[in-house]
Amino acid sequence: MIGSHDIEEAKLFHQGKVRDVFYYGKDFLIVATDRISAFDYVLGSVIPDKGRILHKLSMFWFDYVQNIIPNHIITGDFKSFPEELKKYDFLRDRAMIVKKAKRIDIECIVRGYLAGSGWKEYQKSQTVCGIKLPAGLKESSKLPEPIFTPSSKEDGGKHDENISFEETAKRIGDDLAAQLSEVSITLYKKVSEFCLSRGIILADTKLEFGIYEGKLILIDEIFTPDSSRFWEKEKYQEGVSQDSLDKQYVRDYLEKIKWNKQPPVPSLPEDVVTNTRAKYIEAYEKITGREF
Repeated sequence: MIGSHDIEEAKLFHQGKVRDVFYYGKDFLIVATDRISAFDYVLGSVIPDKGRILHKLSMFWFDYVQNIIPNHIITGDFKSFPEELKKYDFLRDRAMIVKKAKRIDIECIVRGYLAGSGWKEYQKSQTVCGIKLPAGLKESSKLPEPIFTPSSKEDGGKHDENISFEETAKRIGDDLAAQLSEVSITLYKKVSEFCLSRGIILADTKLEFGIYEGKLILIDEIFTPDSSRFWEKEKYQEGVSQDSLDKQYVRDYLEKIKWNKQPPVPSLPEDVVTNTRAKYIEAYEKITGREF
């Protein structure tokens, strides 16, 4: 697949849309590539440095929220990798060694604002994932409270689908579903507050969890431009679509060219690649206060 690498000391376990996961001893080695996906397809272009941005921002957030819930990180610091991996310089700032958790096949989406598929559904039924919302909300309106709107986690080219909380509970059990909802909203609130202090609105986000040694832990990546909507606070305007520092820019381009969301998958023109990279870097720098 585009943007992939081989690692002699590690056997490929799973090739996701953006990340390659390898068996590494009793652990996993996760590599963030520069691939980009939209509408459940990997596009025919890479975004230079994207994997590094996702990795560095995820590491920043894993550290920030570790007091709320444990995570899967063993190390994401290339300098502390085993010697046998240090010959693979492409792993620097884009790979993490993590605990081998059993993934829960639910994508935990938290929405604090009305956008994307949530806005489309609200216009039809005044609900989002079956949750009744007040009348009179507009596109990009702030919701009275953040809401938990899970989706199924599908592999093998199938599309993830929004599901109700009741359906989630049916699939994974009442207690675990309630736990996922509570911790997802707690994480969203904490990170949203931090982002606002940096001039960024966290409109919504997607989280993934796993079970490790019988306990719930946070896995995958968190609060990146791939998995979140980031809006600039000073440009925010209720009632219109926002100029965002995330993957929405790519989705908007694909809608504009009227791609039917079926193969063949398009490549992105050079200016869209360049602008996407710039948006991801801007999000990283504004949030962390660090130069990329």
